[in-house]
Amino acid sequence: MVVVSKVEDPSRFGVVKIQDGKIVKLVEKPKQFLSDLALTGVYFLRPSIFPVIETLEPSWRNELEITEAIQSILEKGGKVTYHTVSGWWKDTGRPEDILEANKLVLSDLKTMINGKVEDGVTVYGNVEIAEGAVVRRGASIRGPVTIGEGSEIGEDAYVGPFTSIGSRVRILRAEIENSIVLDGAIINCKERIVDSIIGKNSKIVSNLNSGPSGRRFVIGESTFVGL
Repeated sequence: MVVVSKVEDPSRFGVVKIQDGKIVKLVEKPKQFLSDLALTGVYFLRPSIFPVIETLEPSWRNELEITEAIQSILEKGGKVTYHTVSGWWKDTGRPEDILEANKLVLSDLKTMINGKVEDGVTVYGNVEIAEGAVVRRGASIRGPVTIGEGSEIGEDAYVGPFTSIGSRVRILRAEIENSIVLDGAIINCKERIVDSIIGKNSKIVSNLNSGPSGRRFVIGESTFVGL
């Protein structure tokens, strides 16, 4: 069985064509319109799929396409059923998609403060602060925001709406909003960071004299950025 969802731009996805309630064709990223039902990436397959995969040749993307394997099953008379997603579904193939999914999840966030919030901290909206996290005096948090275990939001730092902070993260002096900061990252800079994804154990630092100018980052694990 495959799971599908209606999309506005099917050329970005593997899609299925359905006739009389049955899947008759699957195509990966069709150049011409075939259907607006995209494969969501959720499959329930029997072990019999593996011999089929072994017969595949790399596609124009130099990848073995699961859509081709399932199409081969159909061509051999096999049966493939489908389920249509009834709730919201979000593809996360691009950085902007990941940030949009983060927004959707945080929109349902409820306030839960298990960490330490020092006197003099400004907190607006729904904020989740995990055990062992600390928000220092003078910091500002505007929800929805989630802050993971053991993280530190330093004095004069600002964490704005729709931001997810992982575990053991340090945000010092910086302003950040609409972003995702993964575990172990350090942001120690007098900068405004927006619409960004900061990888695990990465560092963004600047000298003390630089001023906030609005920067956007998408950086992987263990990256160092000096400003």
